[in-house]
Amino acid sequence: MRTSVRRLWLLLLVAALNVPGFDARLRAEEPDYDILVYGATPGGISATVSAARHGRTVLLVEPTPRLGGLITNGLSHPDFRTFEGISGIYAEFNGRILKHYRDRYGADSQQVIDTFHGTHSEPEVALTIFRTMLAEQPTVTVLERSRLKRVEMSHGRRRIAAAEFQNADGNAFRATARIFIDATYEGDLLAAAGVPYRVGREARSEYGESLAPAESDRQVQGYNFRLTMTADPANRVLASPPLGYNRDDYTPLLELIASRQITSAFHVTDGGSNPKAIYKIHGIPLPNGKYDINDMSRGLVRLSLPQINGDWPDGDEAARRSIFENHLRDNVGMLYFLQNDADVPEAFRLAAREWGFCRDEFVENEHLPYQIYVREARRMIGVKVFTQNNVESHSENEARAVPASDAIAIGDYGPNCHGTAHEGPRFGGRHTGEFYHPCAPYQIPLGVLLPRECDNLLVPVACSSSHVGFCALRLEPIWIALGEASGVAAHVAIESDQPLSAIPVPRVQRLLHQQRAATIYTSDVGIDSRDFRAVQWWGTLGGFHGLNAPEGKYGQRGTNLRGQYYRAYPGHQVELDKPLSDDLRTHWLRLASEQGIDAQPLRSARTRGEFLRAAWRFSKAN
Repeated sequence: MRTSVRRLWLLLLVAALNVPGFDARLRAEEPDYDILVYGATPGGISATVSAARHGRTVLLVEPTPRLGGLITNGLSHPDFRTFEGISGIYAEFNGRILKHYRDRYGADSQQVIDTFHGTHSEPEVALTIFRTMLAEQPTVTVLERSRLKRVEMSHGRRRIAAAEFQNADGNAFRATARIFIDATYEGDLLAAAGVPYRVGREARSEYGESLAPAESDRQVQGYNFRLTMTADPANRVLASPPLGYNRDDYTPLLELIASRQITSAFHVTDGGSNPKAIYKIHGIPLPNGKYDINDMSRGLVRLSLPQINGDWPDGDEAARRSIFENHLRDNVGMLYFLQNDADVPEAFRLAAREWGFCRDEFVENEHLPYQIYVREARRMIGVKVFTQNNVESHSENEARAVPASDAIAIGDYGPNCHGTAHEGPRFGGRHTGEFYHPCAPYQIPLGVLLPRECDNLLVPVACSSSHVGFCALRLEPIWIALGEASGVAAHVAIESDQPLSAIPVPRVQRLLHQQRAATIYTSDVGIDSRDFRAVQWWGTLGGFHGLNAPEGKYGQRGTNLRGQYYRAYPGHQVELDKPLSDDLRTHWLRLASEQGIDAQPLRSARTRGEFLRAAWRFSKAN
């Protein structure tokens, strides 16, 4: 055992030397940790960092050659709606991105402008930032290229006792921990532990979801690659034919081009869709002239292929490799055809050749991502199931989504699905099961992270939700927030020596608020405000529901900034300087009484802010 571990340590050390400041510490003599995180996705990294900052020893294990999940594998145009919805470790990550470009290129540089306030970066830069955040934590050990082989259960299968992994050389490594966190996109650890889960869509009647199908099925969202591309000739690499390329697979495109149903290979969009193009270029550029390429929603030709990815969630390594290669052959082979085939009209072909992969990205992988965009796989059946109902308002006079006093994170994007099946031919057919549903910002309860029958497992990525609910949670900024909450929850469980199902939720929330992580959306009290913690505490208790009616329809966004990004949602302001009305005073005094707060010092408050600060000062949460 020690020989194989030391050998793995040497391999990791060699790899680490290529990344300044990164030290993959493997404590060969003590393969026992406070917390073991499987999956160095953004959610897994935030869980690791969050727990380590509370002094916990953490082993982070990643099965692929590249940590960071989709954020370091091409998804550089992140899915959030408003900057007011960004908090916690994700806000810190963005701040580090911004600082990186300022330090390297100057505060007024085009590169800094193109970060869009730190939210957009090149994949290699995102990788560097993630590695740096991990390297700063002396209690963190990172293992890459190590796949889960099995788990050992104890206490009547209610606890995970240990997990065994196999590295790229075939050597086994066993580790024990008090808490385990499954941060994989697929939910591989939870499945190995025998935790119940779902694959596919629930019937509309199961949770009363209008976006769900009439009958349940096994369909999951389509996958595709998020390609990083450029039109800069100095950095452009044109597509090469992938393994197994067959031009006959793509000749049906010629008819669509001739009939002008498809007019271009690429379309730059600042939002929306162009069904006459194939490769969607997100219109906000990345620094240094790069762009994030995605599936064209509701297009005639799609990069996402729900018709061939249904076996991924429960598939073994060989099955997933086959699906991966089929997507690669399709997404890249189609581009090679459009750029090179003599039967493609010359003008179309030449326009397609203006775009190519980035020479300085994924340099050891033919400039292609190491991971495919797994939008949905397994979903745990947990203590609470997040559904469409969690993002809706139950009153026509309420601007906010339904309250969740046990919230540990927020989201502001809304359920969206790129399709779960395909009708008709590969080219010219249509996806089914596709929807894009606006809603107000929503709270996410702790119970979606917790299994029902395993006392020491947290699941921030393949979390407990219906298919429709997962379509609101399946976004990297939200997964980072859920990972951060998982790290805190794991720490609290160890600190209090209790099973995860019994940890004090207010304690988790207080620690999150200290980390500037939001549990309720507020548009006018940001993470840098001195009132942030008090506002988050009071709002999560329910103090802000009922303050404002919708301005227009429910889920109305603010004015558009550009693309999919907007100014703050209206109706979500706290207005601390506003005089306290008699009705609101009565409501807030009742809420204070429920929290055991002496009402007498609160009665003289004249404004919302005075009341809230006084309540915070005399509360147990302070």
